[in-house]
Amino acid sequence: MSAQENGTAAHGPVGVIGLGNMGAAMAANLVKAGFAVYGTDLLFEYRDALARAGGTAVEDAAAVGRRCRAIILSLPSEAALLAVAADLAASAAPGTIVIETGTLPVAGKLKARDVLAEKGITLLDCPLSGTGSQAKERDLAVYASGDPQAIREVGPVIAGFSRVCYDLGEFGNGMKMKFVANLLVAVHNVAAAEGVLLGVRSGLDPATVVKVIGDSAGSSRMFQVRAPSMVNRTWDQPMIKNTVWQKDLRLIGEALLASGSPAPLFAATIPLYTAALATGHADHDTAAVYEVLERMAGMFPPAEG
Repeated sequence: MSAQENGTAAHGPVGVIGLGNMGAAMAANLVKAGFAVYGTDLLFEYRDALARAGGTAVEDAAAVGRRCRAIILSLPSEAALLAVAADLAASAAPGTIVIETGTLPVAGKLKARDVLAEKGITLLDCPLSGTGSQAKERDLAVYASGDPQAIREVGPVIAGFSRVCYDLGEFGNGMKMKFVANLLVAVHNVAAAEGVLLGVRSGLDPATVVKVIGDSAGSSRMFQVRAPSMVNRTWDQPMIKNTVWQKDLRLIGEALLASGSPAPLFAATIPLYTAALATGHADHDTAAVYEVLERMAGMFPPAEG
């Protein structure tokens, strides 16, 4: 049997269903880590990219289920998750472990978990903290929740595409932690834009602002990741599109409502992200809120003297 069929000595072949920004990066890193990777996506160009990265593209989710006992899902919606869960329930063997990495409603993940459990397949709730560019560098944090033995069993797989994995206990706790993380991302991204713009409008060199503040007490991971995109105006190379981010914002809002937790800073960011959508940045990175603030600054030019 070939290395591609065997995977690694410690683990068999790994499947990846959904080969967008995050899924493609995870698949490529798993290939680099020595795993045999079988993947699929609705888009041919994404399947072709997997093949160029050293993986094997297959026709659909069922084909992944027939070949792999550890499968990663990187899907855009609850509907896609439920459809794939049905396909895997019909094709994957009992004992298969499915690592669900999407930012999706907990209720939808619970439905998928139950569908798969009927066939002896374990679904783990494992959302990711990190951008597409961080995923390429294997700089992701995994918020794992669900069956602890299953989490341990797929530990080598998770280590193949991430920097760290936290076992957060009960299924669904991964998504709850992701809501906390994304709330802070929403605030820190806008704060980064405000800080950069203050520096620029005060006459400071933009690159120097990024360098100095990125190494200061006022920095954040979002400043380090997105401030360069803001000053270089490269938000047309999205780490996450504003249209996708709207889904995440909605989920955070639902979590805040359900928990009765006030979040005035988060609420203050919503109009800026909405304005980004309305001013031609729907398919751009969320760093484009910087231009929204620039437009606002045009109404209030800096004082002379």
